[in-house]
Formats: sequence, C-alpha cells, structure tokens
Amino acid sequence: MSQSTRAHHVGITVSDLDRCLGFYRDVLGLPVLDRFTVSGEAFATAVGIEGATGRFVHLDADGARVELVSYDPAGEERSRERVDQPGASHLGLAVEDVAAFYADLPDDVETVSEPRTTETGSTILFVRDPEGNLVELIEA
Repeated sequence: MSQSTRAHHVGITVSDLDRCLGFYRDVLGLPVLDRFTVSGEAFATAVGIEGATGRFVHLDADGARVELVSYDPAGEERSRERVDQPGASHLGLAVEDVAAFYADLPDDVETVSEPRTTETGSTILFVRDPEGNLVELIEA
C-alpha cells in the first residue's frame, strides 16, 4: 500500500448530542475542540444515508480526538452492547486513580461494576454514557 494510515478520531453515534456532550465534557472532563454540522449530497452519499445531516462535536482525550455525532434522519435503536458481543466497541480512557474517579462519579452514571484489578495488575472500571455506550477507565 502506497499510503500510510494514522489515527484521526474515534466516533460515537448518539441520539441526543447535547445530553451526551454533557457526559463526555463534564463527567469525563474532555474539552471541546470543535462543533459543526455537515449535510449535502456528498455527505449523504459518503455515509450511505439519503438526505443525511450530521451534527458533530469533537473532544480532546489527551491528543486522541473523540467524535460525537447525531444524524438526521436517525437510525433505529440498537440493543445495549455487552463488551463480549462481536462488533461491540468501547472508548478507553486513562486516569491516575480509578477508585478516586469512581468515588467522584455522579450518582446517575451507570457502572458495569465497581473498580476491579485484573490478574495483569490493571485496575479498570466500565461506565455507560447516557445512551448506554461503554467507556473503560483504566489506571495508567
């Protein structure tokens, strides 16, 4: 292959952009880099959704760009993912102290379990954003 690839962003499709932005910005502490809307025939053709408009927010996760996007028209709801389902995805973010992060979470944030230290010595915590998307916090 003559072209090399490099990471640009991790995208998460949501139905309520403002509610999810509040979680990623205020709970996870990711600063907003940009907010914009894209529509038109070229965009709709590229994403394979007739008449599509996408509202986007880009956030900074220590140099990794996290993209939240809400589409009009919206697709169908999907079942809640489990991390072991083929095709499941999650966003992994490093924190200095998982237990302290867990203790500071607002009461309405859903967690998969309390923080756990795995046999490899990694302390992890999985939480769900307001729409059920998985986010892993790992002590690093």
